[in-house]
Amino acid sequence: MRKSSGARLASTDAAAKEALIAPDVGGQDPHALTGARDNLLEVAIGREVRAFRTKLGLTVADLAAATGLSLGMLSKIENGATSPSLTTLQALSRALGVPVTAFFRRYEERRGAVFVKAGTGLSIERRGTRNGHQYHLLGHTGDRSSRVVVEPYMITLTEESDVFPLFQHSGLEFLYMLEGEVVYRHADRLYTMQPGDSLFFDADAPHGPEEMRKLPIRFLSVISYPRLDE
Repeated sequence: MRKSSGARLASTDAAAKEALIAPDVGGQDPHALTGARDNLLEVAIGREVRAFRTKLGLTVADLAAATGLSLGMLSKIENGATSPSLTTLQALSRALGVPVTAFFRRYEERRGAVFVKAGTGLSIERRGTRNGHQYHLLGHTGDRSSRVVVEPYMITLTEESDVFPLFQHSGLEFLYMLEGEVVYRHADRLYTMQPGDSLFFDADAPHGPEEMRKLPIRFLSVISYPRLDE
């Protein structure tokens, strides 16, 4: 039976309203619960299975053939949608060449957090320190299992600071302007930054403050780069 024009319009309006409420931003929602389930152990196991499989260059079909599991079951395991039996874990461990306990490694790791009271960040020496740039490290963890290092800094520029648009280091950097006004260079482009502005860039290119227009200048800098000492 055909839908009436009114029904089609209502369906279209509903779809448009849903798109406005939940736009596709091309990434994960960091606050969403995985499948709205409290299945942290299953998710941890699934991530390890996927990581070991990817490291060996195996496809899901390859691993399914090696273990005798169906593609559907293996997909559910990797997505944390089911709790694999001990027999299944043993089959996976043999196929991937790892002990069964390896699948529980990240779940059992102690996850830490660092709380820094206002004004108490650790002052450290970085390349820009000699130019009068004040660096306060706002957090650091000793978790060496992570493949990525993240360093959050509060950077302050005052009358004693010099412009220095030639910083270069590996990784990515995110800046969030808190106070003052600065013209910030990245490669061959200039950005006038005021409170509330942000800049995200590849830190391999030369970057740094080109012109300090309103002092003092304070901005949050978050640097991330791959861990090389594994």
